[in-house]
Parts: sequence; structure tokens; C-alpha cells
Amino acid sequence: MRTDKIILGVMAGVAAGVILGVLFAPDKGSETRKKIARKSSDAVDDLNDQFKENCGGFSG
Repeated sequence: MRTDKIILGVMAGVAAGVILGVLFAPDKGSETRKKIARKSSDAVDDLNDQFKENCGGFSG
């Protein structure tokens, strides 16, 4: 359960950051959406890399 809480906390933090970023963004909407897409893509790539590192030793 502890891992679930950590993952939930990280996801909530990311969501809060995105919302605050959109609210306080000085750029046009289209530029802000592009930045959010890039950042979320980078975050997904980082999570995939960490998952592969941590679960790489397991094989079925």
C-alpha cells in the first residue's frame, strides 16, 4: 500500500503543477498547450525509464 500512496501523491503533485502552470502562464494558449504536452511527454519517458530500471531484473 505504501507504493500506491507514493504514486498517488506524485500524480497529484504533477496535476497540481500543471493546473498552476496553466493558470499563471504568460504565454498564449497554444504555446502553453505545447509546453504542457512536452513536459508531460518528458515525465512519461522518465517514469518509463525508472520503471525499466526498477523492474528490469524481473522476468516471467
